[in-house]
Amino acid sequence: LLALLAQAWPAEADPRPALWPMPLSVRMSSRLLHVSPENFFIRHGPNSTAGPSCSLLQEAFRRYYDYIFGFYKWHHGHSRVRAGSQLQQLVVSIVLESQCDSFPSVSSDESFLPSVGLETFSQLVYKDSFGTFTISECTITDSPRFLHRGILIDTSRHYLPVKTILKTLDAMAFNKFNVLHWHIVDDQSFPYQSVSFPQLSNEGSYSLSHVYTPNDVRMVLEYARLRGIRVIPEFDTPGHTLSWGKGQKGLLTPCSTYRNAELTFGPINPILNTTYTFLTTFFKEISNVFPDQFIHLGGDEVEFHCWASNPAIQSFMKTKGFGSDFTKLESFYIKKLLDIIASLNKRSIVWQEVFDNKAKLHPGTIVEVWKYEDFYEELRKVTAAGFPAILSAPWYLDLINYGEDWKKYYQVEPLKFHGSETQKQLVIGGEACLWGEYVDSTNLTPRLWPRASAVGERLWSQMDVVDIQDAYDRLTQHRCRMVRRGIAAQPLFTGYCSHDQI
Repeated sequence: LLALLAQAWPAEADPRPALWPMPLSVRMSSRLLHVSPENFFIRHGPNSTAGPSCSLLQEAFRRYYDYIFGFYKWHHGHSRVRAGSQLQQLVVSIVLESQCDSFPSVSSDESFLPSVGLETFSQLVYKDSFGTFTISECTITDSPRFLHRGILIDTSRHYLPVKTILKTLDAMAFNKFNVLHWHIVDDQSFPYQSVSFPQLSNEGSYSLSHVYTPNDVRMVLEYARLRGIRVIPEFDTPGHTLSWGKGQKGLLTPCSTYRNAELTFGPINPILNTTYTFLTTFFKEISNVFPDQFIHLGGDEVEFHCWASNPAIQSFMKTKGFGSDFTKLESFYIKKLLDIIASLNKRSIVWQEVFDNKAKLHPGTIVEVWKYEDFYEELRKVTAAGFPAILSAPWYLDLINYGEDWKKYYQVEPLKFHGSETQKQLVIGGEACLWGEYVDSTNLTPRLWPRASAVGERLWSQMDVVDIQDAYDRLTQHRCRMVRRGIAAQPLFTGYCSHDQI
């Protein structure tokens, strides 16, 4: 809860600040507060249960003071004072339930998270024509429309340095995203350094310098925690696992085909007991390393031709009565994996094929809808079956177009499908996905931002916030604000940002 304590005086208000994403309600006044960096303080509110040593708050205070004043102080020194005005002390008071050492969860009330409130406050402060830091007196009520607002990054196709991931977390906080979906491994490389199975990254990464050590992972988790962001790891199986097989012999299915006189391999072998022994140990480690309640298990794009070519699997299929329906074999595997995750007191997220292929899902398993064709119909089917859903299908940001393609992302309405109110309540949010085939640290940030910002407002703001011109006016300013804060967001327009004159 933010409370502004200051002396205000009537004045002609400057244009409305570019709030992004748009809060639940905003009432702006013509009364202005002139803010001096030397007389600005952020403190605990009298009803806060968090102590003065709360790292979550202290780090947020430091970070947002710098966001508000730092850029201009570096370039101009102290702010100028408007002639005839008297700058009063401005105190931002924050009330926080004691969450100083805990990680955010799906049930966190974001209306009261400091990273949310301070981000909104920081967007209200601007420099007027006299060079004075100014804020309009206003009343803002804010809370998100959807609980799950995610960004997917892919660190297998191209390794992303930790500093790039941290910069992404900064930008996510500026846009009020609260989930980093970390698609950490895939066919191409296995950069996660497992303590239980170090050979997975030793053999499966691009090189020994292209790995995320336990310290790297802890750094990402803590950096995200301080910004109110959950980190959900994805370890996609049984497909997309060629890099796993390099360090874990016997895990993948031998195919009957050869390449350059060498035996080829396909998805994880689902018929061996050793497969599930390995998965139990591996995911026990993952459940201990990543504190979030959810683990993304993938389950997409499983190619069946290798399974079909393997005599042992053909025999297993007959014994089980699966016939030639390999979706049943996939569902057999998924059921065992879901049971392993449940035994670790974690919950699962899966891609939509797992649902489409009629795997027996545990109640509460989240289905992520990613296929663009008929994604509204897919949402209807998933929610009609009683499962929560995440939408990512219309927000694949790796698919790029010339011009202002942010508008098409902005105009998607996640609940525009035929279904009951109960069904629509099961759509818990969505994700903007940036897959890594053509993305590395050189172009990830400008490709993500501000295009992902459009998704951020759609998932945060109310359904009736749809005015494209108003969004453009605010987003152009928000993009400049991100650039000023060190995020290399690409332009939406021809022209320049006002801070370019400095």
